[in-house]
Amino acid sequence: MSQQPPVRSTASPSTRPRLDASMSLLTNVMDHSLDDGYAEATARRGETGRSGLPRTLRGRLVLALGLVMVAVVVTIGAAEARISAPTLAKERGELIDRIESGNSKADQLAKGVDKLRGEVGDKQRQALEKHGGAKADLVALLAGANEVTGPGVKLVVNDAKQATSSGGGPRESADFSDTGRVRDHDMQRVVNGLWESGAEAISINGQRLTALSAIRAAGDAILVDNKPLAPPYTVLAVGDGRRLSTAFQDSADGQYLHVLQENYDIRTSISAQDTVRLPAAPSLIVRTAEPIAGGAGKGVADIGKGTS
Repeated sequence: MSQQPPVRSTASPSTRPRLDASMSLLTNVMDHSLDDGYAEATARRGETGRSGLPRTLRGRLVLALGLVMVAVVVTIGAAEARISAPTLAKERGELIDRIESGNSKADQLAKGVDKLRGEVGDKQRQALEKHGGAKADLVALLAGANEVTGPGVKLVVNDAKQATSSGGGPRESADFSDTGRVRDHDMQRVVNGLWESGAEAISINGQRLTALSAIRAAGDAILVDNKPLAPPYTVLAVGDGRRLSTAFQDSADGQYLHVLQENYDIRTSISAQDTVRLPAAPSLIVRTAEPIAGGAGKGVADIGKGTS
């Protein structure tokens, strides 16, 4: 009995599964490019027209109405701007006039203050001459009422080159920040150190100090008798120049200034001067002290003995 031959598949090779069947997404992208989408968009644009404008009468009326409204709004805005321009210019001119007038009045008041200060100074000097007799000049000198000149020292204190207005850690006190700026507290110590070292008269940036002078701060500015000063701070002191300079640098306040220079980059310089000139104090106001009747001559004589 003969054996049947084995049955073989007669399917064509095209029915076999594709080798890239697992990459159907990539195959779809490669087989269907974006040209079809572009073609569809082009056909749709051809149906509605190239300009994209509405073809119906109602659509065109709506578009025209919108354009008219836009034109009306723009026209009204331009007209209002043109009408308000003269008003704004007038208000600006009036404001400038008020500023100039205020500045002029401030200048006049400043001149009046200087004149009154001069009159007050003259009255004070006359009172000193009346009650002080021969010692009036000495009393005026000690009170800061007269301009003085003589040998002394020149001390310049300036902020660090990289000074800032805020930030940093405390400089031995929570009230003063390590910003590289000179503070009112620093200038107070400098002035007190000069007085203690033997200075007879002191001024800061041309501002004469007296027994009633105050050194305070307003923000980052230093005020001397309520007058703001700007760095560098030039301190002039009348006294024996070399001795005064040495005594100040060896004092505790001089060492404090040296620490500011070494640790906080505060710039300082001190030098003996053959002649320094200090102006008179702008005004001397005594609110509490009163002269003793009949004892003025004795008091002045005692002062003269103590300052020989």
